[in-house]
Amino acid sequence: MSKGVLHHVEIYVSDLKKTVEFWSWFLGELGYDVFQKWDGGISLRLGETYIVFVQTEERFLDVPYYRSRVGLNHLAFHAATRAQVDDITRKLKAMGVTILYTDRHPYAGGKDYYAVFFEDPDRIKVELVAP
Repeated sequence: MSKGVLHHVEIYVSDLKKTVEFWSWFLGELGYDVFQKWDGGISLRLGETYIVFVQTEERFLDVPYYRSRVGLNHLAFHAATRAQVDDITRKLKAMGVTILYTDRHPYAGGKDYYAVFFEDPDRIKVELVAP
């Protein structure tokens, strides 16, 4: 165990099936494996850190997620290379995933910042950043 390394993040989602399909694919591309799975959720792990996705109870689905409200804005992941960012971008587009900031892609974060920004099924912003 490494002191200070993020242990896990837990995210409640509106449609677990869509979320599992999307995040299992994306995190699988980054080397994550399924860690735990149960009727109401799944976790995927890379090293010591894992991400948990849990189905939100019906009674709490009345207000959808929005990244500009109080709470999580986005999740950012390291890519191995710029080529990996490009490959993931092509795959996201083929899947019909919303790519953000297309007018500035892949430099939406600045001239020395190579990344793709996109949305998951609940419109959580996700970022994949090249070294």
